[in-house]
Amino acid sequence: MAKKDSLVFSFLHIMAWLIFVGLSIEAGGLIVNFVFSLYEPGFIPNLYQKLDLTEMYILNKWGFFSMYSFALVISVLKAYLFYIVIMLLLRLDLSKPFNSFVSDKITQISYFTLTIGLLSYMARETANDLLRRGYDVNQLNQFWVDSEAFILMAAIVYVIAVIFKKGIELQNENDLTV
Repeated sequence: MAKKDSLVFSFLHIMAWLIFVGLSIEAGGLIVNFVFSLYEPGFIPNLYQKLDLTEMYILNKWGFFSMYSFALVISVLKAYLFYIVIMLLLRLDLSKPFNSFVSDKITQISYFTLTIGLLSYMARETANDLLRRGYDVNQLNQFWVDSEAFILMAAIVYVIAVIFKKGIELQNENDLTV
């Protein structure tokens, strides 16, 4: 069973790295898009995901900056979330998993997941408001389509974090009595 667990955790570690790299590329691409949309809007159709919001920039600068800010922050937070997962997997010892580092990382994961979910929800509602006002923001919906999933996942991960904290207390108590 230990070899199987080790193999699964190695696979999860590789997958976390791949997702982290992909999310980092997405966040970097969005930052480049943002800079180009401000200084060289004619070049946008050649860039990553072709997020052309120049019409919104001309008509409503607040809407433009709020939508791009939401997309940038959510993308960066998702990349950082997987960085935390990678750090957790690097230091996770399956023979003694209940330690303060693991507990802290799981708690951090729950907080970042909740933040991503709440920001995604706020971004979706802001986008819906701008859509009702006649602005085309449909191309940005991919960044906050999963807000409810992140909020639910945050709740589940938080419960796991609380269980780990209790496990640490029990382990420390057991170490003192032996």
